[in-house]
Amino acid sequence: MTRPPLIFISPSVEKKGDEFGDLSVSLSETYQQALTDAGGLPLALPALPSREWIAASVRCCDGVLLTGGDDVDPRIYGRKLPPGLQRTVTLTPDGGARDWRELVLIDEVFRQRKPLLAICRGLQILNVALGGTLLADIASQRPGAINHRRLDQRSEIVHEVLLTPESLLSKITGGHSLGVNSTHHQAVARVAGPLRVAATSRDGIIEGLELKPGAARMLPFLLGVQFHPERLVKRHREHRAIFAAFVQACARNGKFDL
Repeated sequence: MTRPPLIFISPSVEKKGDEFGDLSVSLSETYQQALTDAGGLPLALPALPSREWIAASVRCCDGVLLTGGDDVDPRIYGRKLPPGLQRTVTLTPDGGARDWRELVLIDEVFRQRKPLLAICRGLQILNVALGGTLLADIASQRPGAINHRRLDQRSEIVHEVLLTPESLLSKITGGHSLGVNSTHHQAVARVAGPLRVAATSRDGIIEGLELKPGAARMLPFLLGVQFHPERLVKRHREHRAIFAAFVQACARNGKFDL
């Protein structure tokens, strides 16, 4: 029996876990369930600050999923924020270790050419890793934007995004627009050089990224989304299709059917 594709998930970190109140790994079961339902074998990536262990983990897996969580430290993308804007930022409780770990992880994913799906914070750290920047707080920096932080309806469709024609996301979901949930207060500002916009909300906030056609040789599969499709898979086939395409790419070393 052939095993399902092994997909490492980069977890969040909790300041005080169940056992002895230690700094602990945190991972929503919704990511794991969405991957399992699509035929993948999910496993939490060790939260170890070691390039050697990260490289070894990437060698062992068939694909990587970057998850949501706390904000990316603005100092990583060269932003010294004014005090009022800085107060809107919630950094990871591990003193920036998650930021460093995921930057190394992304570097290894590209070096070893493994399929990558990046969700919410995952899309943001991916953009930063490749040279892009972020809006530290949408409400402060884009006052005309809709409310993107709908935590009260985290598993519900709250607005539409427009999909770039012929984009990977458009081909996977089979449409020109997509209903999404929305639980973020940061967003992509300057898009990293190798990436292009795959989706935007009607107020202009970037909701999806993928490799430019000329950069597609860098990875067999790459898709980043600002929303949380893992919370919508039970009721919306378009969001199931995102995980199905990713798992298929992991199973076939990047080859998948659209």
